[in-house]
Amino acid sequence: MTDLKLPDTIKMVITDFDGVVTDNCVYISDSGDISRKLNFADVMGFSILKKNGFDIAIVSGESNRAIEMIAKKFDIKEVHTNIRKKIDIIKGIVEKYSLSEDEYLYIGDDVNDLESLKFTKYRLTVPHAPLALKELEGIQITSKDGGCGAFREVADCLIGLKK
Repeated sequence: MTDLKLPDTIKMVITDFDGVVTDNCVYISDSGDISRKLNFADVMGFSILKKNGFDIAIVSGESNRAIEMIAKKFDIKEVHTNIRKKIDIIKGIVEKYSLSEDEYLYIGDDVNDLESLKFTKYRLTVPHAPLALKELEGIQITSKDGGCGAFREVADCLIGLKK
C-alpha cells in the first residue's frame, strides 16, 4: 500500500531512469558489456500509464539500451539522454505541452535531480535517495526502492485516482 498522494490533474509523468526505474546498478560482464536490471512491475507501470492516457517523459543523465527499449515499446516521444542539466529539459517539456504545475510530476533519485525536483510542485523520490532530496519541502518518497517497483507505485497511485 502506498502513502503517495497525487492529484487527479496529473497528465504527464517525467522521470529520471537509473535509480528510479532501475536498481541504480550497472552490471559489467567480463567482456566489458554493461547492462541494467529492470523489474517487470516497473515496466508494467509504463504500460499502465500509456493505456490510461498519461504522457511520459524520460530525462536521464545516461544513455543506455534499457531506455531505448522502454521508449520504443511504449512509444515515448519525450526521451532525453546524456543530459547534465535536467532542469532546462524539464522546463522545455512543460512549455511544449503547456502544462500547469498541477499537470505533471517529476521522479528523481540523486543530486543531479535536485534542481528539477525544486522546480516541480509534485516531486517524488525513492528511499535510497540522498538526504538532500528526502528533506525537500513537499517531497514524497515511494515505499518501494528504485528498480523494485517505485515507478509502478507511482503509476498505480495515479490510476487509482482515475478510477
